[in-house]
Amino acid sequence: MTRILPPTYPWIFRIAVCATAVLLLRPELAQTQSADVVFHTALNVLSAERMLADIRTLSAPSFNGRQTGTEDDLLSAQWIAQEFLSAGLRLPSIRNGSLTLPFAQGRHDTSLGIMTTIIPTVAISPDPTLRIGSADHLTTQNLGTDYLPIFDTPSADIQAQIVFVGYGIVDPTQGIDEYAGVDANNSIVLFLRGKPDHYQRPVSHANKVRFARDHGALAYLTTTGPILNAYEARRGATGRPSAFYGQLPPDQAIPGAWISTALVEGILAESNQTTPDRLRILQEQLNKTPSTQSVRTNQFASLRWKTTTQEGILTNVLGQIPGTGPDSIIIGAHRDHFGRPAGLLFPGADDNASGTAVILEVARALGKAGLRPQRTILFLSFSGEEQGLLGSRLYASRPIVPLSLTKAMINIDHAGVGNGRLTVGVTGLDKSVASEVGQTAGLSDKLDLFGFFPGGDHVPFKEAGVPTITVVSSGVHPHFHQPTDTADTIDPEILKTVARYVLALTWQLANEP
Repeated sequence: MTRILPPTYPWIFRIAVCATAVLLLRPELAQTQSADVVFHTALNVLSAERMLADIRTLSAPSFNGRQTGTEDDLLSAQWIAQEFLSAGLRLPSIRNGSLTLPFAQGRHDTSLGIMTTIIPTVAISPDPTLRIGSADHLTTQNLGTDYLPIFDTPSADIQAQIVFVGYGIVDPTQGIDEYAGVDANNSIVLFLRGKPDHYQRPVSHANKVRFARDHGALAYLTTTGPILNAYEARRGATGRPSAFYGQLPPDQAIPGAWISTALVEGILAESNQTTPDRLRILQEQLNKTPSTQSVRTNQFASLRWKTTTQEGILTNVLGQIPGTGPDSIIIGAHRDHFGRPAGLLFPGADDNASGTAVILEVARALGKAGLRPQRTILFLSFSGEEQGLLGSRLYASRPIVPLSLTKAMINIDHAGVGNGRLTVGVTGLDKSVASEVGQTAGLSDKLDLFGFFPGGDHVPFKEAGVPTITVVSSGVHPHFHQPTDTADTIDPEILKTVARYVLALTWQLANEP
């Protein structure tokens, strides 16, 4: 039987043959089409509900705030590793020298996806006390609202007079010595956080504690002044004490606490009844001129608590989607928080269970796509961020892919609260890359682009010459370093926005020429 074809068939046949020939001669076109399908499919499967569930899990009391170096740190790391496996990621074998943490199957020479190091772990007993008042009438302050001990502070059993020393800076080359004209010996010094507007050099909390110790202080109190700098205003600082590590070696540290702005205003008001707004007036003067405003108050403080230190194990988790080429990109977020110091639980939902949930969701979206990117995508769950970027510095010192072959590092932190916009910090790359990705993800009207962010797990990579992009949800984060940073404060739409942008950024950097 003879089959008569429609007159259009030869043309269709020729088009099909030509298209096939083009794809055979230029297979990268087929790869591009597949990559586009994978990308858009991955965008569509992102789930805010799954991310919220991950945040609830990580911030639940069962993980006790995920303090670095604790058993809770290890348990949360093992949970992350299981989630990476479920997402379709490979867990690389990592040799940790004499320190091994077998994962799941009982391996003893390597740990699948687990990178570890030994660190000191500090704990403050659940019964600290801070009392403030006249020498013969001290009033007990409220833990969490009036004060928080610095979480790696030494044990304290001290009572002494309070000496206000401005910002607590000593720098003779710049004409600043805030201990000049006031005797801080055997006292408890009180200094403002940050630095005055006219002082251009960096000054750390550790510097200020060393200045206090060198001038004979027994202990210190620190506070946020009523006049906020631009960073404090952007983050929504409230004057409440915040969770904080001083990060000083034991032989250099002295006991210290962060106290509320209101408590400091009361201390200074009691010392000068005629000027109730004295702290603001002093800070205004300090911001204008380097002349000292230091003064010995008529108030006393009593600091009492017990600090213990033991050996702990910091745990990073690594998962990867292997690429077709030798180089890689990193997408990372820290999962550690402050744990349960002094008996207070710090859940760390926004900081940084939210960023951790984003990298898990991006891993799920890309892990089982079936298409290998040009560059290996390495997913990193860091610990130790709150204690001086210990986890990211550990990886930078022992990378599984040489940093010279690491083309970019994407860091996600504080991804669940804010105004719906994204703050993106870019180093080592043209900002147009971050901007174009925003267009690809349909988020170009929600991006605020900046340069280098001075804090976060991207810093060790930037210092090593690796280009970095940091993604933070814009706006005020009112529960920053507070016990109130719980899962019920997280906005699912913000999570979804961050995840869309991070996925688009990851796919773009993993596949661009």
